[in-house]
Amino acid sequence: MNGKSPYRWKNRNKMGVYFAIIIFLIVMGTTALSTTQPKTTVYVVGEGRGDFNCDGNDDQVEINQALEYVAENSQFTTVHLKGPNTYFISDSIFIGNNTILEGDSTAVIKLKDNADWPSDKPLVTQMGSVGSYNITVKGFEIDGNHDNNEDKKRGEGYYNQFYFFNSENIQVHDMYMHDGHGDGLKVEKGSNIYFYNNKVYKLGHDGLYAIDCQNVEASNNSITCRTNSGLRIWNSNHVKFHDNVIESFYHWSAGGPGIQIQKSTGLMNDIEVYNNTIHNTYGPGIWMLGYGNSYSKTEAENVYIHHNTFYSTGTNPSIDWIGGIITSGFYNTLIENNVFDGTYHAAVIHMYPTGYSTDLSPKDTGYTTIVRNNIILNTLQSTKAPNGTGYGVINYLPETHTFVLENNCLYNNIAGNYRNAVSTSDIHADPLFADQKNNDYHLKSKGGRWDGKGWVKDRVSSPCIDTGDPSSDYSKEPGENGNRINIGIYGNTEYASMSGVMSGYEVWWNQVFSSEWRAFRLLLRIFFLFCFSILY
Repeated sequence: MNGKSPYRWKNRNKMGVYFAIIIFLIVMGTTALSTTQPKTTVYVVGEGRGDFNCDGNDDQVEINQALEYVAENSQFTTVHLKGPNTYFISDSIFIGNNTILEGDSTAVIKLKDNADWPSDKPLVTQMGSVGSYNITVKGFEIDGNHDNNEDKKRGEGYYNQFYFFNSENIQVHDMYMHDGHGDGLKVEKGSNIYFYNNKVYKLGHDGLYAIDCQNVEASNNSITCRTNSGLRIWNSNHVKFHDNVIESFYHWSAGGPGIQIQKSTGLMNDIEVYNNTIHNTYGPGIWMLGYGNSYSKTEAENVYIHHNTFYSTGTNPSIDWIGGIITSGFYNTLIENNVFDGTYHAAVIHMYPTGYSTDLSPKDTGYTTIVRNNIILNTLQSTKAPNGTGYGVINYLPETHTFVLENNCLYNNIAGNYRNAVSTSDIHADPLFADQKNNDYHLKSKGGRWDGKGWVKDRVSSPCIDTGDPSSDYSKEPGENGNRINIGIYGNTEYASMSGVMSGYEVWWNQVFSSEWRAFRLLLRIFFLFCFSILY
């Protein structure tokens, strides 16, 4: 028979169809396997459809069950608290290693009324007593319920919100922590501690308290202090505190400094504090103190404080250790390119408090603080013991401590500029801020000033432009920088006011279209509209 058999072609067609189906199923299966992620999160909810369900009483039981489940099953990493819901706890919550405890912003962990816990029992802590690692807490609210537990005193170890010991790689971020008796995050003997993007309000001790820790960073936090500091380190090193806003609410119990740097032992020679705004603190903006037994220079040196804004710090009427920065017992501290506006007592002070059970006096000599390229103005007298206060810079410890003052601008300090300190390179003139009343400390400039949106030009230029220390780096300033750093917080930044002078008509034109002339432009517009209405 000539030609190919039709049965043979039919079988081939069937085989082709089967082969195509098999290939299709393999592709679909592979795609499904590649796109389907294994479940890694356990959900805790309030009386709902969660993996663990809470009823508003002793909710730490279900939260701890969820955390234990994650700790025991390695494919899981996260416990998520669903909101809106308030989880009332009557006992501590325990987190294991390699665990994330997160929640909706409307999820709240709240201490029960009249909890009656002993001191040093935290709301949230680690599972094991030997240490912990790789723990992240983020995204929800924790309410210390201070007002319904007033039988306990603030600042004595009650109800710390988070506590970790001998731990590493701890992150607490994007939290709202408030109304507590103790610390927000307290870590002892830890490393790689990151505390950022948190809102901290009226706690009973420090917002962050790191003791004997290494590699600590706190950034972009908004902190309102009540009893003690916003950020505090004690015998800790390799620390960065930056881009935080710290204040106190005004009350007799409103406490201490915005930032506290404290040494009694160990090494503290790599600490940087920058780009913070510290204002209206009850105590000093920053308090540095080294004390205890005699120690070598290399153990407490080179703290670098720069590009911070201090205003109205030291409002406490009951203590004398207030001001912008108070320091003692540290070597070669560098304080540069900050603004101190309206601080009480003085902007920078060598002193230490007396009358405490612990002797806070430094035991050696040769302590030096370099104050460079800062603007210090409108310093006020202390409320307590005002005599001898109100200077720009005060040294109460001239036998053991020395200031080196270089290329600062001091202006309108109520008692004068220096007490037990001298400078041959400082200037004394109005710095000509853009809008001091609203804490805009950009320098006015004929050459160009950054206003937050773009560059504008003024009819006058600040005397602080191009008058900083000749040896200071100015490479980050805009092109028209005069080859010299500006004094103030924007010196050696991309927002430094520029050098140069505009012609007279440019100044006039720029001012006509500035915000200050808005009323004039409106009147001019009304006038022209009136004229046109008459003509037509």
